[in-house]
Amino acid sequence: MSNIIALNAPPRRQRLSERTGALVDCFASQRRIPDDVFWLKENAELLNILECTGQTLSDDDLEPHRAFYDALPERLAFFPQYYRFLLSIGLDLEDLGMEGAEMERLCMWVAMQGLPEAELSDLQRAEARRLLARRGVATQAADAGLDDRLRAFINRPATFALPNKKAAYELTHIVFYLSEYGRRDPQLDANALVSLEYAGLLAHLDQNMDLLAEICVAMRQAGQRPSAIWEDAVRTNLSGFDVIADDQNPLSDHYHEYLVSTWAMAHIGADDSGAALPVGRCLFRRPELAASALRPMSAALMSFGQARSGDWAQMEHGLLDMMEEDAASTVQATVASSAAYPAFFEAFARAMTP
Repeated sequence: MSNIIALNAPPRRQRLSERTGALVDCFASQRRIPDDVFWLKENAELLNILECTGQTLSDDDLEPHRAFYDALPERLAFFPQYYRFLLSIGLDLEDLGMEGAEMERLCMWVAMQGLPEAELSDLQRAEARRLLARRGVATQAADAGLDDRLRAFINRPATFALPNKKAAYELTHIVFYLSEYGRRDPQLDANALVSLEYAGLLAHLDQNMDLLAEICVAMRQAGQRPSAIWEDAVRTNLSGFDVIADDQNPLSDHYHEYLVSTWAMAHIGADDSGAALPVGRCLFRRPELAASALRPMSAALMSFGQARSGDWAQMEHGLLDMMEEDAASTVQATVASSAAYPAFFEAFARAMTP
């Protein structure tokens, strides 16, 4: 028997501050090329998380983005349909320490071209407003009723007690924009806080750690403390991630879940759970999750027909008996995670018929 010692092996788990340079290089240089819209998406997401968590980057860390930053005026002129991605990346690069002062001028150009006014979605108008405001530029797309409409959407908890991932992600992003990514109190109404709680319960039932991590971040930015069970689930999931050097297989991985889970953990000082990055092109592979209970629970509920009730105490044993043990365990953990579960279930059960 022989002992093999790996010399200079990267630490298995690192804090975010120890991974920043490697993450920037990975996403800027190793996975895709800047002409790919998915490159824009990935890099905008990473840089936003690094900027809003207050990371410190060196000139060497930022160097992989130098050529892209210098070419931003030309790219913005040719790809105005991607102006939100381009502004987000440029603003974050400057705020993270990139030498240059282009973004105020480019924000003014975007406003003068009326690009935000072409947005149909209030969520995208809110994002455009937030980006331009970072350099003191206003946009006509941010009409006086924008916040009222955003708040009306998130103030309806019943929306978020039903499976609708698009609505749930819009909820989290509205909180991000209203809170300036945690820089100010978004002054959420009580119903909006209930909406976040319901969305978190649904994400935990589904074992959707990507969404659950975003909900934990949004709750923290709203001055709330998420369920310890939810944050522990996110941390456990993040600690099980593998980051694999791979230049052969398609880039179909769980990079976003890795990033937002790291973000959620940075909010509570527990960002030491992330896998170290190898050199080169990386794939992000999440661990095996606990069983989702969303589909089996929905199927069991629907099978009750007219006997379905929104009273959890009345339905609990009948539902759990119809489910596989692993899915039932997920339900029980979800119930234990929030005192709001009975009220959530009343909406989730959909017992009232027209």
